[in-house]
Amino acid sequence: MIDLELDDAGLAIRDAVAQFCARADSLALARASEFSPERWRELADLGVLALATPEGEGGAREAVAALEALGEAVFPGPLPASFFATQLLDEPERVAVARGECLVSVGAPPLMPWAPRADLFLVIDETDPGSVFRGEPRGPIAPLDTLGGEPWGRVERVRLQPLRGAALHGVRAHALHDTAMAALAAAAGHALLDAAVEHARTRVQFGRAIGEFQAVAHPLADARIALDAARTLARRAACEFDATYDGDAAPDAASTRAHAAAARLSARHASLLAAHVAHQVFGAIGITLEGPAFHLSRRIRQLASQPPGDAAAREALLEALLEEVA
Repeated sequence: MIDLELDDAGLAIRDAVAQFCARADSLALARASEFSPERWRELADLGVLALATPEGEGGAREAVAALEALGEAVFPGPLPASFFATQLLDEPERVAVARGECLVSVGAPPLMPWAPRADLFLVIDETDPGSVFRGEPRGPIAPLDTLGGEPWGRVERVRLQPLRGAALHGVRAHALHDTAMAALAAAAGHALLDAAVEHARTRVQFGRAIGEFQAVAHPLADARIALDAARTLARRAACEFDATYDGDAAPDAASTRAHAAAARLSARHASLLAAHVAHQVFGAIGITLEGPAFHLSRRIRQLASQPPGDAAAREALLEALLEEVA
């Protein structure tokens, strides 16, 4: 049996990252839809972006511990994309990404997340994990506004170059990316749900706290169960990743990819459910920019739309299930 509770090292990492997010006032950045390169480099200085690399002092389990704190604080930045890139790039560029010196955009043109700020573009084929290309935009990048405040861009023309090592490490990169995405989304969902529960506990209608009504309490409970399951799957995927790529067990890339895919799909469903339920609980105050919920829910919806999309995760999970019954 695998113990999926954070150990002392994991708790220390999560607490240290949470304290950093509080000092950096990441919630204020999220409310203002701002990205701070200085804060991004400070996060890199903590060693977070180097986790699960030869230069890092920890693997995927430590990365998930850090990402849980970053998700609760909705820390802005291309976190899953950075973990994706560090699994594929050669040492000089990998180190630059891990140090926060190189910002990565991962996606498929014409719409690329973080394109206006990116230093490196990785273009993916969502149907083939081994097909990753280095992209070089040809022409201007048109900035686009997004719901979650991330700086996306329209890139009409891109010159593609095969990325060396993508065929060998593409599955590993997708697995770590989806595990990171799951940890972030589940943590953001927990933060939003905690705010909704507190509102339900203190908001009084008809002489009673609204949390005492079953129509409010039961959806909150359902969302909590879904989020707890998603967080568990993210931690399980991290354990599988470390056992496959850093442990003594024989590598099982397909199983690792399937666990990560299941975690991502579960976290996407659970976090979107939490956003829906929370907005029902908050009512009109939930959609105000200065309110307690919108900066969290829009980040959750932004995460749900990040490339690579869910299709590749579903395909990986389906292939694993078919393999089991074959």
